[in-house]
Amino acid sequence: MRTHILGARVIDPASGLDQVADLYIQDAKIAGIGQAPAGFVAERTLDAQGLVAAPGLVDLSVALREPGYSRKGSIASETLAAAAGGVTSLCCPPLTKPILDTSAVAELILDRAREAGHTKVFPIGALSKGLAGEQLAELVALRDAGCVAFGNGLTQFDNNRTLRRALEYAATFDLTVVFHSQDRALAEGGLAHEGPTASFLGLAGIPESAETVALARDLLLVEQAGVRAHFSQLTSARGAELIAQAQARGLPVTADVALYQLILTDEALIDFSSLYHVQPPLRSAADREGLRQALKDGVIGAIASHHQPHEPDAKLAPFAATEPGISSVELLLPLAMTLVQDGLLDLPTLLARLSHGPAQALHLPAGQLAVGQPADLLLFDAAASTLAGETWYSRGQNCPFIGHCLPAAVRYTLVDGHISYQA
Repeated sequence: MRTHILGARVIDPASGLDQVADLYIQDAKIAGIGQAPAGFVAERTLDAQGLVAAPGLVDLSVALREPGYSRKGSIASETLAAAAGGVTSLCCPPLTKPILDTSAVAELILDRAREAGHTKVFPIGALSKGLAGEQLAELVALRDAGCVAFGNGLTQFDNNRTLRRALEYAATFDLTVVFHSQDRALAEGGLAHEGPTASFLGLAGIPESAETVALARDLLLVEQAGVRAHFSQLTSARGAELIAQAQARGLPVTADVALYQLILTDEALIDFSSLYHVQPPLRSAADREGLRQALKDGVIGAIASHHQPHEPDAKLAPFAATEPGISSVELLLPLAMTLVQDGLLDLPTLLARLSHGPAQALHLPAGQLAVGQPADLLLFDAAASTLAGETWYSRGQNCPFIGHCLPAAVRYTLVDGHISYQA
């Protein structure tokens, strides 16, 4: 459908564009910015005066829970929640049942995502069979089935030589490997950041070194193998420093941070609320400041929701027995706008970390608002507010931000020019 978007503030971080202009959409692509293409006749007009038009957000980690965990969520429910948060493209991790280590699972996810039509989905395949960290998965077959990168989640390879061989194999085919760096032995049995809060509450701690020891090893192996690597879910200031040093040495490494790590600290656990139980854990205020600075400097180029929806029972047991994770993709834009409200980032930089940065990290065809690009965009009111939870599409309501009044409100999300969400 030919669509005319009238009078929006158009921000495209990839090109530096920031001006009030009309947008013209035709044949699922951006056909014009500021000036209509020859012969263009609109079939639909969206009045966007006072709104911001930006590239659709790109979220590098959204657990869709399908196949295998339908009590927690489905591809239809979680992609709709993502669209409500301004997301047009997302990556789903391989922790499904069965594990995303075969072409059949990848194809099933992509087929159901196309049927739902709310967002574009890019699967991340398992690096090892069954995520067991022992045998390499069929990476090339998974790539051909649509997987854009490969990771093993928080499950470590048992043998560093096996991991090295896996990285060398991935490098041979120019595949991207996603790391969640956490040393299993140092983190074993831990529930919270090792520090005063965990000690006061009597919770077993996970030291910062659980991340930094694994991260240092992973970076050395990445350098030796020559593989392109993305480090996901950084939690510590020291971890961000290690990434900065690697980038300064010219290693092809990128990183993302979970949005909630930029907002919360381990002090949120003081009432034992399981809503704040996440893995890796919330860390100290000093770590949060270090992550924020790394984000501002561009060392961390992407913000992700790390959305993990759960059924109510998963969060009802005593803290130590609950399942970790926060359902947050539906609030991605409003929660991220608190960083602008706090003066950490200006709006174009925030949008870069939510769209162009993550798209670049995994080489996704997304994150740009330019003529000829897919018409994946969102329109939002930066002056409005969102009451979190007033409407809720995710099956998982395990979100500590429900009830909060957050800045900005998504009005429209468009995927290939089709309105996938309208407030």
